[in-house]
Amino acid sequence: MAIEVITREDLNEFRILLLSDLKELLKVNPQQTKQWLKSGEVRKLLNISPGTLQTLRINKTLTYTKI
Repeated sequence: MAIEVITREDLNEFRILLLSDLKELLKVNPQQTKQWLKSGEVRKLLNISPGTLQTLRINKTLTYTKI
């Protein structure tokens, strides 16, 4: 079993590469998040039935706003 020594310079180089990769990913796919989701969208995302969604609302597991 060989032992490799990682230096501060190696870690710094890795950090710079990682940050540049993350910046590129964020530029390519800027996701716009919606502030509000409809019940159908929530059910689809969570793969749950309308009754389960209502139970989650009643138990205050999920917050909601009635418009």
